[in-house]
Amino acid sequence: MKFSHIIFLAALSWFAGGCNKKLDQANPNAQTSTSYWKTSADAVAGIDAAYAPLMLDGCYMRFTPILLDVRGDDVHSNSPWTAISNVGKFAIGTSDPSGYGWSFDEYYEGIFRCNQVFEYVPGIAMDAGVKNRILGQAYFLRGLYFFHLVNLFGNVSLPLKAPKGPSDFFVAQSTQAQGWTQVEADMQAAINLLPVTYDTVSGADAGQKGRATRGAAMAYLGKAYLFNHQFQQASDQFKAIINLGIYSLMPNYKDNFTLNYPNNAESLFEIQFSTSAGGTDLGWQGVPLSSWGKTSARAITYGAPDYGWTDVQPTKSAFNEFFLEKTVDSLVDPRLDATMFYNKPGETIYLDNFAVKYGSNIGFLNDVFSRKYENGDGYQANEYSWRSGIHDRLMRYADVLMMYAECQNELGNTAVCAQYIQMVRTRARLPNRVAEFSTYTQAQMRDQIGHERLLEFCLEGHRFDDIRRWGWLSDATRLSWLKTRDPEFNGYIPGKELYPIPQSEIDNNPGVKQNATY
Repeated sequence: MKFSHIIFLAALSWFAGGCNKKLDQANPNAQTSTSYWKTSADAVAGIDAAYAPLMLDGCYMRFTPILLDVRGDDVHSNSPWTAISNVGKFAIGTSDPSGYGWSFDEYYEGIFRCNQVFEYVPGIAMDAGVKNRILGQAYFLRGLYFFHLVNLFGNVSLPLKAPKGPSDFFVAQSTQAQGWTQVEADMQAAINLLPVTYDTVSGADAGQKGRATRGAAMAYLGKAYLFNHQFQQASDQFKAIINLGIYSLMPNYKDNFTLNYPNNAESLFEIQFSTSAGGTDLGWQGVPLSSWGKTSARAITYGAPDYGWTDVQPTKSAFNEFFLEKTVDSLVDPRLDATMFYNKPGETIYLDNFAVKYGSNIGFLNDVFSRKYENGDGYQANEYSWRSGIHDRLMRYADVLMMYAECQNELGNTAVCAQYIQMVRTRARLPNRVAEFSTYTQAQMRDQIGHERLLEFCLEGHRFDDIRRWGWLSDATRLSWLKTRDPEFNGYIPGKELYPIPQSEIDNNPGVKQNATY
């Protein structure tokens, strides 16, 4: 995580000695968990280390966006690498854990580091305010890692303490419901300890952008409630965020997805990628090394042909949806040009003219490619350095407004729902339809929300989660419709909405069983 000063803990580990006493000797040069945690600086470095897995290959450096994006009807994959292309086809198997297995491992690496914080930081003599904020961040991060595990894998282990011996690593599987309860508990604990902003605190973390805040924890608590159809509880969290009065929509939608305006007024939580922080080597997975940079590989993975690998790209059905309604100026929804590269008069892609670049390849000329989170607006000639510093905005205020609107619809307050949907639409210069939407039935408004969320959040990892929680996968009519929009849905069978538990976890932990469909 990038702050004013970046400190990453290379490793926090314990050593289980063997039976041979001659070998059971302490290395005076090796740091252990019990010898490390001594000072307030150690505590700050420890919580910084808990952020670090978010920037690794299985997390937001590359594969978590893939796992969240590719299964939606707004995204598809023609990648030659089956670890990516089989995600959208619902064809991931257990023989090769590439991709999803790395994500699984790195979420647990993050949880391990958070549990180290809980174990050791309370005993360190230090400023009470800083200590509470460190613990609050640890609760938020552990809740976030658990959120991904429960959402993507279902029944998972929920380790809640730092391991003291080998048996502590073998935590039995919990149900998905128990997992969501733990997410909610962690986020509530974070809310009680985190500040609204670091601009008003004193101590080692004063003024440091990018750290978890109370608003971020409230948003994820609300999202966990929403995913479990607890609409009143979710609504309460989202309304409390709105009432804080510190977040707002950026005037220019596109400013949420470029190098410009990091940690802006719309951002509740984002990953602090940077091309200048850390080392110069590419970081992948496992325990981070000091030589690793803090860059994202999303841009090259999603990049258009000849600029990146084009492993992930938007669907034509998503592209077409942007043309269903004109702006008040009779123009195309401006969010399209912030989301996709496509053939239109004067279109530029990186440093080239789109039509000239792809003029000899009719397939590329008529296709659409990812623009969000790409460096294609003159920042770079291509993405082949594998190094992007664009922050990944995990939670935007626009999503808070839209989730609050959805809760209001489910609670029977259609008119209130209409007002909050229009707030997001107005930024895109779409006509004011509050009066019309207020007359909609609950079912009609659900359909409208589905459309509005696709346009606002295309290529942001929300669409498949939306589809699943709305029950579309178990609705034969809806599922048939999804297949017309994205043929990858032809591979869907019930249960495939979850990823498999990596086989190594099942082999190593007798308390873990595979998801039924696998």
